[in-house]
Amino acid sequence: LICRGFLFLLLIGMWETASRLSWIDRFIFSSPSLILNCLWSMVLDGSLFLHTGVTLGETLLSFALVISIGLGAALILWLSPTLAQILEPYLVILNSLPKSALAPLLIVWLGNNTKTIITAAVSVALFGSIMTLHTGFSQTDPDKIRLIYSLGGKKTDVLAKVLLPASIPLIISNMKVNIGLCLVGVIIGEFLSSRAGLGYLIIYSSQVFQMTVLVSSIIVLCIMSVVLYQGIAWLEKKFLA
Repeated sequence: LICRGFLFLLLIGMWETASRLSWIDRFIFSSPSLILNCLWSMVLDGSLFLHTGVTLGETLLSFALVISIGLGAALILWLSPTLAQILEPYLVILNSLPKSALAPLLIVWLGNNTKTIITAAVSVALFGSIMTLHTGFSQTDPDKIRLIYSLGGKKTDVLAKVLLPASIPLIISNMKVNIGLCLVGVIIGEFLSSRAGLGYLIIYSSQVFQMTVLVSSIIVLCIMSVVLYQGIAWLEKKFLA
């Protein structure tokens, strides 16, 4: 922790020193002091809470959709191996497709609104989530499954007593990945279809060359991603302790 803190302070100090001594252009690269002043002014006028709240809300909503739809779809594929074999190549293609290429199409289909942003975020994380969860479900200990059947249990008993309890670490690990992917998808959507949010703020500030606002937005985005990830890590410790 001491080394991490020292490295952070060293980098901040070098950045500020280089800016003040004109080793780098403050207009292009900004500086820690300018960023702090910018963030404070955004706190005072409320814009920081507005844009952060919009991005956070869209991320949490898309994350909830990805988890629920991904888990439900993975369970359906586990219950129907034939359906899983049929859909596998389509899932691979959709997961490999760069989702930013879909964004202009989503705007035409859904319009320039929040639905487009949520759909873009869900598309970034959903297909990989389904494939990961289905693969994990398929690797459940077969001896435990046979034991349930030998005791007269049904597939629902396997699901409730073996599959889901054994897959909790996998589900939480998948949530750790998805929370970051949903944030990425939300920012992609806000780049193209938003009037509020950190993604909108980044695009707007770059267009008007307000580089301090741009860097400040990226820093807030980094803090948000850390907080969201640590929130999932806290859930992991609580449920797997």
